Amino acid sequence: MSPRLFVCCVVLVLAGCPRKSDDAATLASQVKTRLGERDRKLSGYGIAGTVKDEGMDAVPFTFEHRAPDRMRGALGAPAARVFSWDGTHLFEQLDGEKRFTTFKSELPPAKLSGFLTETFSAFIPEGFRAPLLSHGATLRRVRHARAEEAVELSLSLGGEAKGVELVYVLRWPQLDFLDKRSRAPDGTEAEVRMEEEHCDAQLGLCVPKRLSRWLGGRKVGETVLTRVDLTKPPPNDAFTLVAPEGYDVKTRTLVEATEENPPSGG
Repeated sequence: MSPRLFVCCVVLVLAGCPRKSDDAATLASQVKTRLGERDRKLSGYGIAGTVKDEGMDAVPFTFEHRAPDRMRGALGAPAARVFSWDGTHLFEQLDGEKRFTTFKSELPPAKLSGFLTETFSAFIPEGFRAPLLSHGATLRRVRHARAEEAVELSLSLGGEAKGVELVYVLRWPQLDFLDKRSRAPDGTEAEVRMEEEHCDAQLGLCVPKRLSRWLGGRKVGETVLTRVDLTKPPPNDAFTLVAPEGYDVKTRTLVEATEENPPSGG
């Protein structure tokens, strides 16, 4: 190979390498920006529907959200269990047992956030919260039966879920939820599929209206929304609950779990 040809090849290789890296970095930046925009659009909404697991009756639920940190979810009817966080206090109302508890928090911010996520995750269907674009996540453009263009986001979890692999498929460019697959270290595979969606032209996005859940290739559950309101956030005072007459009322404190204290304090 002549010195001139060798130099040309080196120049082409050096010029080509950053392009792939730049493309991946550009896609990651675009996805992060659009996920943030999507969250801001979904700053206040209300939904209602049913959730059904294999072999069980469908259970009605409702959920209301108002950014930045107000949430209210009710599960079951007529004997409902209601949780509400008004930004300062957590309320738990058990209609079947006529119990009402107000929790104040002494948890550090990160642990409080994790506690609230765990408490309300059962009320929030996929597609209403953005997947976490954490360090180490990989993205690529893919095709999907429900979208001409889509993005696949793959990541491995840590902590208690260490070894679990997650894959999200989102419609491009709105990043509407299409599919979520997970694989556990023991090989167990699970999937959540968007079967029907509700689209809002004003917001320029879609959210799932019907989701199916699969385990090992077998359908094991379904969530169906009968009401979706994406543009009318509930008022702030809707998240501060008052004990109904005749209920047993208590006040407790959320504290970090220790050998002396239970997780919810006392």
